[in-house]
Amino acid sequence: MDESALRQKLERFFEYAGADVDRAEELYHEDAVLEFPQSGERFEGRAAFTEWRSKYPVERADLRYRIRRVTVREDFTAVEMTASYDRGANWVHGVQLLDWRGDKVARERIYVADGWEAPEWRAPWRSPTPAE
Repeated sequence: MDESALRQKLERFFEYAGADVDRAEELYHEDAVLEFPQSGERFEGRAAFTEWRSKYPVERADLRYRIRRVTVREDFTAVEMTASYDRGANWVHGVQLLDWRGDKVARERIYVADGWEAPEWRAPWRSPTPAE
């Protein structure tokens, strides 16, 4: 699949990931794997993703995503993002790594980290905060 087609699929995914769990799952192969290496969680099969996301203890209306950068290379995509689970009051940083098989994801790994303020001596190199 070409880069523009992959980007369109990702845009559709983030459009529906917080609002329509079943529709968001169109991105994955039936036998896909989702991993959170930091917590050791591993979901095998698209049905497991759908069950997990449908039980997520945050209201869909409270989820927000900001895509900072998408890098596409043949059958691999890296998504750099921030996410909020409280309507934008607090944000965490994340990296989503996607391995593609054809036009669907075969494996996804998600890394999440809290942000922090750079010390004052590094202030000249701070990036502006992205707008919502």
